[in-house]
Amino acid sequence: MKRNLAVAGAAAAATVSAGYSVWLWVSNYLGDNFHNDFTFYYAASRLGLAHGWSHLYDLRLMQEQLDAIGSHITVAQLARYVSPPPLAWLITPLTLVPYQVAYWMWSAVLVAALVLAWHLAAPGSGRTRVTFLVAAFGWLPIVYGLQLGQPVLLVAAGVAACYVLLKRGRDVEAGAMLGVLVFKPQLALLVPVVLLVSGRWRAFASSVIVLAAITAASLVALGPTGVTDYVDRLNLASAVAENQAQTIAAWIPNLEAARVVQGLIAAWTVGVAYRLRRRGPAVVLAVALIGGLAASPYVHYDDLAMLGLACLLFLRAARGRWVIAYAIALFIAAEGFPVWQAGPVLAGELIALLLLSVPALEHHHGYAEKDEAEREHDPGLEGDRQHLAVDGQAQPVDGRARET
Repeated sequence: MKRNLAVAGAAAAATVSAGYSVWLWVSNYLGDNFHNDFTFYYAASRLGLAHGWSHLYDLRLMQEQLDAIGSHITVAQLARYVSPPPLAWLITPLTLVPYQVAYWMWSAVLVAALVLAWHLAAPGSGRTRVTFLVAAFGWLPIVYGLQLGQPVLLVAAGVAACYVLLKRGRDVEAGAMLGVLVFKPQLALLVPVVLLVSGRWRAFASSVIVLAAITAASLVALGPTGVTDYVDRLNLASAVAENQAQTIAAWIPNLEAARVVQGLIAAWTVGVAYRLRRRGPAVVLAVALIGGLAASPYVHYDDLAMLGLACLLFLRAARGRWVIAYAIALFIAAEGFPVWQAGPVLAGELIALLLLSVPALEHHHGYAEKDEAEREHDPGLEGDRQHLAVDGQAQPVDGRARET
């Protein structure tokens, strides 16, 4: 009874929050159609089609395209296209329709990606799972990303798909799903690395091949001049105070020292993932996402959607009320960012790594057991209970995660 009341209360609160958040999204768009990041994606795509992709980061040509679509935006430090070329390529079909139509078509793609990520990663069943989806629409980092048109949810959906494919023993396809990292690499940069150290070498190799192919295509399309322009834009963006405000660099005055600390956090994350490799892909991927955000040199508020995905994955594998309580605490810390800024979220990520370091030094399999038990009650992964042929021998699909 108490559990049913708790779920009902959470669902009611999530519904109210989601309704208010969607209202904010729509009202902000109506107030200024162009006050979002999709404007720059759309303009960049038009620029590439009109002048060639080697000029993608030409600020003068960018200004021309911004003027052409009637945005009334002037190119500035935080008002320019700095995303990798594949994102502009992805937007290309939308340039066939007016900007306002393209914005809502892109929004529909992002909402579909959110629903897919929820479907693949959310734990539980029935009303509990639905509550997670409703709460997602009410969570400020996600609705803010939707308002901006950020590709974060595409990356989240790709990582969630990677998780499901790993569970099903389809490592090559799982690695290929990480090709979405090209849209915003810093969101899940450590995921391929932890796949390698956790023994999923086929998934790692597949991800490297896909990412290398897309990167090579980008380099060819940009050419020497375009690559130089892009590096200049990235160097400038990394030095902008607003882009450091939600990273460790905000706590360490010296940027070089901050980069060293971020490298150490990344190494720490990989070490924890290695020690927890037998706990299954949900735990390993969650560790990579949490530690990756803490170590990232470039984080914005909407990027915290990946923290939400990490919590969902970990809730699939871990047991205990403290896990739920900590996930709720991170949820609240991110929700309150406009009030108390990034400090609580960063602290929460680092403390999470510290807490995960404790079981990483132990040798029980509590997480794996919880994950196995949950799969028997999760219709979304019911097919995973079947035995598949892996390396020519029939075995449980998650057996690789438990091998020594």
